[in-house]
Amino acid sequence: MEKDSEKMAETTTTSNMEEQVNQQERDPESNSLHQPLLKRNRTLSSSPLALVGTKVSYIESLDYEINENDLFKHDWRTRSQAQVLQYVFLKWLLAFLVGLLTGVIATLINLAVENIAGYKLLAVVHYIERKRYMMGFFLMTGVNFILTLMATLLCVFFAPTAAGPGIPEIKAYLNGVDTPNMYGATTMFVKIIGSIGAVAAGLDLGKEGPLVHIGACIASLLGQGGPDNYRIRWKWIRYFNNDRDRRDIITCGASSGVCAAFRAPVGGVLFALEEVATWWRSALLWRTFFSTAVVVVVLRAFMEYCKEGECGLFGEGGLIMFDVSGVSVNYHVVDLIPVTVIGIIGGVLGSLYNYVLHKVLRLYNLINEKGKLAKILLSLTVSLFTSACLYGLPFLASCTPCDPSAVDSECPTTGRMGNFKKFNCPKGHYNDLATLLLTTNDDAVRNIFSTNTPSEYRVFSLVIFFILYCILGLFTFGIAVPSGLFLPIILMGSAYGRLLGMAMGPYTTIDQGLFAVLGAASLMAGSMRMTVSLCVIFLELTNNLLLLPITMLVLLISKSVGDCFNPSIYEIILDLKGLPFLEAHPEPWMRNITVGELADVKPPVVTLSGIEKVGRIVEVLRNTTHNAFAVVDNTLVPTVGQMSEVHGLILRAHLLLVLKKKWFLQERRRTEEWEVREKFTWVDVAERWGTIEEVAVTKEEMEMYVDLHPLTNTTPYTVVETMSVAKALVQFRQVGLRHMLVLPKYHGPSVPPVVGILTRQDLRAHNILSAFPHLEKSHASKKGR
Repeated sequence: MEKDSEKMAETTTTSNMEEQVNQQERDPESNSLHQPLLKRNRTLSSSPLALVGTKVSYIESLDYEINENDLFKHDWRTRSQAQVLQYVFLKWLLAFLVGLLTGVIATLINLAVENIAGYKLLAVVHYIERKRYMMGFFLMTGVNFILTLMATLLCVFFAPTAAGPGIPEIKAYLNGVDTPNMYGATTMFVKIIGSIGAVAAGLDLGKEGPLVHIGACIASLLGQGGPDNYRIRWKWIRYFNNDRDRRDIITCGASSGVCAAFRAPVGGVLFALEEVATWWRSALLWRTFFSTAVVVVVLRAFMEYCKEGECGLFGEGGLIMFDVSGVSVNYHVVDLIPVTVIGIIGGVLGSLYNYVLHKVLRLYNLINEKGKLAKILLSLTVSLFTSACLYGLPFLASCTPCDPSAVDSECPTTGRMGNFKKFNCPKGHYNDLATLLLTTNDDAVRNIFSTNTPSEYRVFSLVIFFILYCILGLFTFGIAVPSGLFLPIILMGSAYGRLLGMAMGPYTTIDQGLFAVLGAASLMAGSMRMTVSLCVIFLELTNNLLLLPITMLVLLISKSVGDCFNPSIYEIILDLKGLPFLEAHPEPWMRNITVGELADVKPPVVTLSGIEKVGRIVEVLRNTTHNAFAVVDNTLVPTVGQMSEVHGLILRAHLLLVLKKKWFLQERRRTEEWEVREKFTWVDVAERWGTIEEVAVTKEEMEMYVDLHPLTNTTPYTVVETMSVAKALVQFRQVGLRHMLVLPKYHGPSVPPVVGILTRQDLRAHNILSAFPHLEKSHASKKGR
């Protein structure tokens, strides 16, 4: 865990430790509906506690910065052209494997979901045709119950971190926050099997979020050579066993997951760029695009193979595909009015959805505090309610006669596919509500997006559909199963979009199906606050560039309206979980305070000498929880006297490495370059090396010395104490730092060489405001004007 303050007084330390222990022992979900899930210690440099899975975990930051010590510089100088080419080739190979495996797993998930749900629905329809309605209800409810139970048991007992979408944790990881147990092999397998069970059970959730998490898990496992207990230690794999390269690979995995969910390669890259990745560069853009291209090729190959009937019921379905390339999209200036209206509605409903979902998640945490049984019962209750609604509500809708011009095989249909489900209607009639409810979620999207069907759905059926999926969308997300937010929001948005299209029918030339597409886009922008990536994803789904102008307008309006009310849904979840995510834009009042003032309210910085005693290193590691220490050398300057200068920054992991390998000196001296290379390699320096409790040092070794110069990062990022916090925050986030050295403005014999070390916790707004209450008062007074 990362802390940036020493223990000040014994009483303060004891109280803080007791509070942290109580936070660990107390269930984090036992707060009231109006309290945060995690009661943070609101002091500067407080220790971050986050809710990961079902446990309160201490959160560390990640070392994305290049550690330019002597070993790194030597390796960089001595690398041959062949080694450089090997490193680049392996990066591209990993990007290829991430895309390949993500595409294969996504296809297998789609195959399993379509076949399990398809055969279940065919059996239910068979009973309905024979008027055996109770048997159909018990079959549907029973199968959904078993599938939900399977997914819940896996998440509750084997991998709690597999529940939910996983996208907020990926955002936090790529922002620099280490989220424990999020990318393990067990988590990935539970995510795969659990998402199959949850989606096939008809729950109002999608597989898009889980696919993003699965792609990130695949990338992480490939990058580190497998699971922790069975990791491959090949030298060429260890090239990537560092936080910086692992971040790039996980970014490729996240974009591949979006591409696999929507068959949108460019949209997947832009989703990673806009939504999840904090740090970006051109080389990463190429590799993520390559990964998504591989995913698309794999998906297309499997779809071509399955069209021949080799995949059971999987064929045209399985992926959300809405092809309107053959439909002419005509709109005039007058049509901008309903487009603007749908954008405003999407922004208002999206922000309202975020607000209510926030309250529901708090309520669920009160229920889940009862233990594992409560989590299981909650999931099963939602499953029973969902099954009862999906099966029973179509009986409320009246039968609609088929269009005489329709082909007999199209209306009505009794199979799994088709827009005109017969359900319990007489010959030549169909049930429009059953068309939307008694089917898979992907087929429901395809049906409600269908064009050239102005009289297919009735207002009553669409209202029932919209209300039901609003309720299910709120109460399904948050149960202990893998779940995604994309599909529920698409279903809700498409319903009110089509309703608006029906109301505006006499006054517009835009098709009702296109109104459904715009409604889905508006609600997603209003809830998730994405614009560019969503626009490209919908264009790739619809396969029609003529929709580009109005789609852009809808997304911009929805996001702007939503931002007026509350943050995006992912930001809300990040805050609920307590993950210390750094926002892109600093608060305006941060320009009124300097980093030197922040450093002044912290305990004095802990420094080490360039040649330090082993006992001093052990003492510092045992009595502090810092993850980096400034290395200071004392030099004699003529006419000035004794001066201290900063040599650099050494990581806690490197000090532990020195102690474990017992790289000690009998006398105080500088080491030769060959002595360092004989004991350490740059691969050793890139890895983390446990805790101080795992190291045994004898009394004789305590009196020996260590030369810290070769392992010290001589080029850490530094700022002058007069820099504003706003400017420092921007640099900290954009460069992907873990530590920022604050240096004094003036230097002299009596001036300390280091003012302080700032970390992520020091730059968080609520921590700064707790230490400087007057900033909050001035901020509130400005807002009140």
